Amino acid sequence: MHRSGTGSGGRVSPPATVDREFLALERELAVFLRRARAQSGEMAREVHPELEPAAYGLFVRLDDAGPQRATELAGYFGVGKATMSRQLRALEDLGLVARDPDPADGRASLVRLTEEGRDRFRHVRDARRERYVRKLADWDRAEVAELARLLNHFNIRSEG
Repeated sequence: MHRSGTGSGGRVSPPATVDREFLALERELAVFLRRARAQSGEMAREVHPELEPAAYGLFVRLDDAGPQRATELAGYFGVGKATMSRQLRALEDLGLVARDPDPADGRASLVRLTEEGRDRFRHVRDARRERYVRKLADWDRAEVAELARLLNHFNIRSEG
C-alpha cells in the first residue's frame, strides 16, 4: 500500500484512499485526450489547411445537431461567447459555415454548415471512421458498441 508523501525519486505517492482503478482511468484518459487533440488538429487541417483544431468539433456538432445559435454552441463546448464568435467568424470567412435568421427570434441567427463545409467535413469524417475500422478490426462488434456506450455515459455525466 502507498502512503502519502514522497517515495523514492522524490515522487509524491497518492493517498491510500485513492483507488487504483481511478488512477488507471486518469492515466488512460490523459493519453487518449492528448492523442485526440492531435488528431483533431490533423482532421481540421484536412477539412481546410487554415483551420484550428477546435473547428473540427464544431463541424461534428453542427452536422449532428443541425443549425444552432452561437450561444448554444459556446455553452455546449464550455467556451466564452467571444471565443465562439472568433471561431465562427474564421469558418464563415472560409465559406464553411453560414448564419441564417432564427425563425423563432429575428434578432438572433442560426449557424449552419454550408454545402462545401458539410462535404469537406464528411469526407474527412468518413476517412477517420475507416481508420477506426482498421484499428479495431480484431475487436468484436459488441466490444465496440460497449466502448461507445461507456464513452457516451461518461460524456453525459461530464456535462453537468
